[in-house]
Amino acid sequence: MSEPVYHVVGSYLSPYVRKVLVCLGHKGLRYAIDPIAPFLGGDEFEKLSPLRRVPVLVDGARVINDSSVICQYLEDRHPTPSLYPADIGQRAQARWLEEYADARLGEVIIARMFYQRGPKRFLFKEEVDEASFNRARDVELPACLDWLEPQMPQEGYLLGALSIADIAIASFFRNAALVRFEVDAARWPRTAAWLQRMFALPEFARLARIEDTIARVPLPEQAQVLRALGEPVTEATLGTTTVRKGVMRLD
Repeated sequence: MSEPVYHVVGSYLSPYVRKVLVCLGHKGLRYAIDPIAPFLGGDEFEKLSPLRRVPVLVDGARVINDSSVICQYLEDRHPTPSLYPADIGQRAQARWLEEYADARLGEVIIARMFYQRGPKRFLFKEEVDEASFNRARDVELPACLDWLEPQMPQEGYLLGALSIADIAIASFFRNAALVRFEVDAARWPRTAAWLQRMFALPEFARLARIEDTIARVPLPEQAQVLRALGEPVTEATLGTTTVRKGVMRLD
């Protein structure tokens, strides 16, 4: 019996989508992707994602939202190689670190930095809130790094073996890099070294090459570029040319 081909909806530049793609890649699972930004999703997209967020995973008749739920679903369906510690205490810690990444790093890096310099500026043609961006870059993200630094290992990964905690946190720092934030190795040496190890992993490195290629490509043209790069882009799309925001607040 052949392995399923999962259908992923969401942009390669989303840290939440990246987390799912790294999990799929680590587990050797096949997927096809409709690489839309949620801001360009049409009515059919909203039927699948009522919060107008990505990623969405479609597995046959089953539709699954939220990157954390998706990754846990993939773990349950394909338990090896595992991305969740066997020890229940460490597993809880992995889930907490994933939640910290999704919530706090999402708020600081995505809502106040990446969104400001990307979609807000180029999609919605709105003025960038430079004060919000600067506070996130100079105050809030350094505070996050101060919290993360003592938890980082001298070598290897956060909880011993590679886990969802590593993948989730590193996924957000890729977006920080896309808006030219670099972790200061003198101030946060463990975090900087850990990020180097994470970004050297084959799936992160592969996705980074793709992200760097499409980061400056207009959204309507990205699917064509991705196909040229050999990515498994679906023929049909849930995207439109009409730009609209979701129901969740962004700064």
